[in-house]
Amino acid sequence: MLRIWLVPVAEGAHHPRKRFGQHFLRDQFAIRRLVSAIAPRAGELLIEIGPGRGALTGPLLDAGARILAIEIDRDLGALLQSKYADRRGFSLLLGDALTIDYRQLAGEGKLRLVGNLPYNLSTPLLFWLLAQRETIADMHFMLQKEVVARLAARPATKAYGRLGVMVQYHCQVEPLFEVPPAAFAPPPKVDSAVVRLRPHASPEPPAADPQLFARLVNLCFQQRRKTLRNCLRQLLPAAALESLPAPPLDTRAETLSVAELVELSNRIGDLS
Repeated sequence: MLRIWLVPVAEGAHHPRKRFGQHFLRDQFAIRRLVSAIAPRAGELLIEIGPGRGALTGPLLDAGARILAIEIDRDLGALLQSKYADRRGFSLLLGDALTIDYRQLAGEGKLRLVGNLPYNLSTPLLFWLLAQRETIADMHFMLQKEVVARLAARPATKAYGRLGVMVQYHCQVEPLFEVPPAAFAPPPKVDSAVVRLRPHASPEPPAADPQLFARLVNLCFQQRRKTLRNCLRQLLPAAALESLPAPPLDTRAETLSVAELVELSNRIGDLS
């Protein structure tokens, strides 16, 4: 396990940095609820992304978990080392969570990931993790409330889009509870929420061509008000397009369930 030693920094000396989207969780009730939702087992490894000042790190260590904290801010890394270096089971990886190969961290087991994610990082990080989902057991993330709504959105709703479709295809999505701005320092301008994501052992129904499915979803939700006929012209010639079985081509993709989008992708693959 990688352990990095840095010069200790006093907690009060670190100021939140806008470029990292830092809002530090401080509300003890929210922290206890999050630890309870994660339900760490004694001795198991948790990967904490963006630990900040360690508000969640300490309680997770107290619960008996081993923590590998991934932090991009060197000053916060130093602060975490000064607080937890002597705690059994704590390790620090100083780096960008968007560049890490989580497969290498997993070894022979599967990872449990937790974190209070910066709002500007959440969507690209989720897609980065989905690409390595086979090595992940579950994820518990604090995100912008709006993002959690998009993850769990149903068809024909305003929040339903590419992010929700792709995450729901790969994972079971379970919104857990909301957290107000006052729970953070400094308070963000939006509400937050905690979500649990559990990768499916096997998506149902499966996409015969996952890359085609991802391209279809991207095309359909880039301009969500377009009909399927207009969206699918980039995937099929006109003759093949008109012979496509249901759903009707004047339907909008935003009205289709994840399963229906997968089935559409598979029909397009059969005609390609």
